[in-house]
Amino acid sequence: MNDIASEHSAIDLNHPDYFFNRELSLLQFNLRVLEQAMDENHPLMERLNFLLIFSSNMDEFFEIRVAGLKNKLEAGTGQPGPDGMLAEELLTEISRITHEAVDRQYHILNNILLPALREEGVDFLRREDWTEAQSEWVKKYFREQVYPVLTPIALDPSHPFPRLVNKSLNFIVPLDGKDAFGRSTGLAIVPAPRSLPRLIRIPDEISGDGDDNFVFLSSMIHAHVSDLFPGMKATGCFQFRVTRNADLEVDEEVEDLASALKGQLLSRRYGDEVRLEVADNCPRHLMHYLLEQFELTEQDLYEVNGPVNLARMFTSVNRPRLHYPPFTPKLHPAVKKAESIFDAIDQEDILLHHPFQSFQPVVSLLAEAARDPKVLAIKQTLYRTGTKSEILDHLETAARNGKEVTAIVELRARFDEESNIEGARRLQEAGAIVVYGVVGYKTHAKMLLVVRRDGEGIKRYVHLGTGNYHTRTTKLYTDYGLMTADKAVGQDVHKIFQELTGMGKAARLKQLKHSPFTLHPSLIEWIEFETAEAQAGRPAHIIAKFNSLTEEKIIQALYRASQAGVEIDLIVRGICCLKPGIAGISDTIRVRSIVGRFLEHTRIYHFHHGGDDLVYCSSADWMERNLFNRVETCFPITNPTLKAQVLEEGLNYYLRDNSRAWLLQSDGTYTRAQPADGEEVFMAQQCLLDTNVG
Repeated sequence: MNDIASEHSAIDLNHPDYFFNRELSLLQFNLRVLEQAMDENHPLMERLNFLLIFSSNMDEFFEIRVAGLKNKLEAGTGQPGPDGMLAEELLTEISRITHEAVDRQYHILNNILLPALREEGVDFLRREDWTEAQSEWVKKYFREQVYPVLTPIALDPSHPFPRLVNKSLNFIVPLDGKDAFGRSTGLAIVPAPRSLPRLIRIPDEISGDGDDNFVFLSSMIHAHVSDLFPGMKATGCFQFRVTRNADLEVDEEVEDLASALKGQLLSRRYGDEVRLEVADNCPRHLMHYLLEQFELTEQDLYEVNGPVNLARMFTSVNRPRLHYPPFTPKLHPAVKKAESIFDAIDQEDILLHHPFQSFQPVVSLLAEAARDPKVLAIKQTLYRTGTKSEILDHLETAARNGKEVTAIVELRARFDEESNIEGARRLQEAGAIVVYGVVGYKTHAKMLLVVRRDGEGIKRYVHLGTGNYHTRTTKLYTDYGLMTADKAVGQDVHKIFQELTGMGKAARLKQLKHSPFTLHPSLIEWIEFETAEAQAGRPAHIIAKFNSLTEEKIIQALYRASQAGVEIDLIVRGICCLKPGIAGISDTIRVRSIVGRFLEHTRIYHFHHGGDDLVYCSSADWMERNLFNRVETCFPITNPTLKAQVLEEGLNYYLRDNSRAWLLQSDGTYTRAQPADGEEVFMAQQCLLDTNVG
């Protein structure tokens, strides 16, 4: 054993060969999402939705990740990561992979999904397929609904190329003839206002065939673009859109973070250009003209065979068999039989598994607390809540009822900054104490604390979760939430809130681990314990489930554990920089990703720990930002029944999944899991739906 340990210690685990690139790994996740559009086990409209989700994911990938790489390249600060790739070669590889993926996306749309939908009576009509009645209806709709809000912009010395909004739909239009002022500019830009829908359903009485017929706004504008230029002739009309850097940069030394963010939100619409998408029928000279205007290169140009803004194609049709069957999450039995949510929590810890179990108990806890005269204070972290939020409603009510309400609102939750600023304003006006967390550290922890009078003393009721307090995403994301009146847990949560609102040394916690203080060292300690167990010849096993794995020290600790013989199963939805299956490095590590109906979002850590079975749920992924630059919580599941439930439903089900799982190979590719001969199909999410919904 010592000889083996000595041999392993001589291996340099810092070598770039032992790490996947973060950006390319994220791209691989997006490709797995795209492949769902080809999976005939999903209903047809859901396959289309996966195709559109891919578009939305890629928009954010360019807005944040590609934009960041371009900034590093221009600034000369692009130091290679653990994988050793430089920004320039990474951008080249991203361009190659993405161009292939986009070509495949439009092939799937045009040659597979749209024809299949047409057979089902759902048709996205091309101009050449419009009937005479449909053409007349489109003409009337255009004149009444579209034409009045369009603003064509001729390009001449007094009308320079306009500054176009991030991801907006636009048209470049070559023109013949002269206008009323005798001008002959030759080109115009027509922006499509965001107030207009991108898909318009033709009324049944016009179609007359019982089908769901849709027309693209772009097709309407194409058909009638000459109406925008009286006396002139539009010789073409070509869609394009530009994607811009949408990452906000706010000086941490500002006096008023909310005001500073408000000022930055506008810049997100007009950041530096990073990608140009153009309809593939656009003449090359016009493509080059647009590239020059945006200071982009051919590497940044994407020619698409269809609408350039697929993410705006989301729609629904009243054809049940084309969608997932609806479901109603079960209300937890302990909550159902109790008169009060406080009584239910007093009886036992309650573990909620969303979306399979209802989020309503969490909402009920706030609703009861807001009107219960025994409740003295409510404290809550808010990362993403949405603009129309029951959570905010109840916090407002509690504040107006005289409760001491404290909200830690994270204003810098990406793409939710505006709604969070509005939520903070609402709470302040109701009399709540609103704090924006700690400068330099995003508050990503999901915590709710209710302080209630109990006889002569007080009692703390706590909710800790792996997901956000957003009632919509609780129906779309898988997450765990623990509701407890455990005294030690309540004291720990109280101390973390004091850290966030006050000042002082890091709190000493009894039950919870938290970033940026104890979580990372605890993870390393738990991994090293398993390593020592394996070296001693005892059983050692790690199972962990989270969204992303990038942190270098944890990856190296897992490699050392694998070298010692620890069995390691990782369920990583998205980015994974660890390479499994490398001889002598990671032979015993297996990595799988589950992509299905719901977005996998739970974070669960399990360590065999000599038979003690440590089981934790957390708000944190195993990434640098979560472990060092955010406030995160990690909470133990100690109740034997709940622990067994998390191990079985939260981890083992996903390790058994042989239909929705993708297995990471040592070369960075993913292969789809398939049932073995004679083996029954097992899908974790479907099994949880079958057993947990009403």
